[in-house]
Amino acid sequence: MKQSTNSDAFLVSAYMNGNESALSELVTRHKQRIYSFIYSKVFDRDITEDIFQDTFIKVIKTLKKGAYNEEGKFLPWVMRIAHNLVIDHFRKNNRMPKFENNTDFNIFSVLSDNALNIEKQIIKGQVEDDVRRLIEELPDDQKEVLMMRIYKDMSFKEISEQTGVSINTALGRMRYALINLRKVIDKHNIILTN
Repeated sequence: MKQSTNSDAFLVSAYMNGNESALSELVTRHKQRIYSFIYSKVFDRDITEDIFQDTFIKVIKTLKKGAYNEEGKFLPWVMRIAHNLVIDHFRKNNRMPKFENNTDFNIFSVLSDNALNIEKQIIKGQVEDDVRRLIEELPDDQKEVLMMRIYKDMSFKEISEQTGVSINTALGRMRYALINLRKVIDKHNIILTN
């Protein structure tokens, strides 16, 4: 193998062999180009963030399954995924796939999902139940936005239309909901990782 340690192909291979930080390096390296490409099609930062996150969820799933074989052409492959998701977005008429587009959560929270064994799945189920109970403690307006976004797969545009508030207000409520969840988690010293 004549690749330098930091080539895309090397990092993809390292990630597929269990080096989680290799993907982080790939995302950092290509984020600007992929993000700009998506934004140039949808002209909306929130939707761009959603599609960017979904692009990497798809990349992760494909790599975890060992189904990637685009030798040395990582960026064009990722751009194709992003392009297809942009097309899907327009087809679905703003019906957005589920993912938090907030700095409080990020793509790396789903990295090991496909590798969960039975014990971890049980723990994950328990964690999800705990999170639902914590959500119940939020103020109603924040809880409503969080539930629509995470459990009903609604875009911020749809949330805005259904609740009668501006998209910025819906985004603000989501942000405060996440901040408040963090506070409750810290206060009770709850551990939400496996």
